[in-house]
Amino acid sequence: MIDISELSQLCDKLGCRITPECSLSEYITFRFGGPCRALINVNSARSAVELIRFMKEKNIKYGVLGRGSNVLVSDEGFDGVILLFGSDFARIDVNGNTIRCDAGASLAAACVRAQQSGLTGMENLFGIPGTVGGALYMNAGAYGSEMKDIVASAEYIDEDCEIKTIKAEDMELAYRRSFFSGTERVITSVTMMLKNGDPEEIKSAMSECMAKRSSKQPLEYPSAGSTFKRPEGSYASLLIDQCGLKGLTCGGAMVSEKHSGFVINKGYATCADVLELCEKVKSVVKEKTGYQLELEPVILR
Repeated sequence: MIDISELSQLCDKLGCRITPECSLSEYITFRFGGPCRALINVNSARSAVELIRFMKEKNIKYGVLGRGSNVLVSDEGFDGVILLFGSDFARIDVNGNTIRCDAGASLAAACVRAQQSGLTGMENLFGIPGTVGGALYMNAGAYGSEMKDIVASAEYIDEDCEIKTIKAEDMELAYRRSFFSGTERVITSVTMMLKNGDPEEIKSAMSECMAKRSSKQPLEYPSAGSTFKRPEGSYASLLIDQCGLKGLTCGGAMVSEKHSGFVINKGYATCADVLELCEKVKSVVKEKTGYQLELEPVILR
């Protein structure tokens, strides 16, 4: 049982905003999902430590959410507390060729700050709609670039609620996974090492990247980005195309006709619609091609 009054007192002490019985649909890019028992806007690494320690001591279920761009939330919601790493925890500092970001800073904002500082290396990541912390968690990437190409170190909260520092070479960064994936470790800041470049050339490259995204991806609809991980030896979108699944629907969810690697929300999709559609796609692709597709978004349970 969650004592909201006790939790609110802790939030007051830490200066964190808390919203009881908060709908999560506005906090994920798919724009659906039920409520959580409380949502807390985390404002610092130390606040995160205190809140997580409190949850563990009280045996309260909790989850961490950034911009919700690679997340599915069930229609029933999340029976626990969500720690939101967002605008209250989004500081970006530049020092020479390094850029240090709080985990809640948006990746797009970090890319812009790098460009303004004449630092190159993040251009291809511009447009990925997540936080810097979330991007490192899953080693996000696009157009041949990944977080592992630029990350130098990170700070995180370990399983014992201690803040630790880890270097890039120890992060086990691989395709859509890292040292943090599937664990209780919570990233609090990320430091990236970039190179000097011309601000105008960097800006031009970022604009080209966004133009490419806009022309090929269904950005006009809510989604979680690429719905399936890239299977070894092929591409999810290619396999889905080959199986004639573009435009396949289930309730308000649809395999995008613009880019079949995206399942989109036509405006009234539920989480159940999306999961049912994804299972249909996986089943047909497995039957017709032999490939086993795997969901890329994390399901917040």
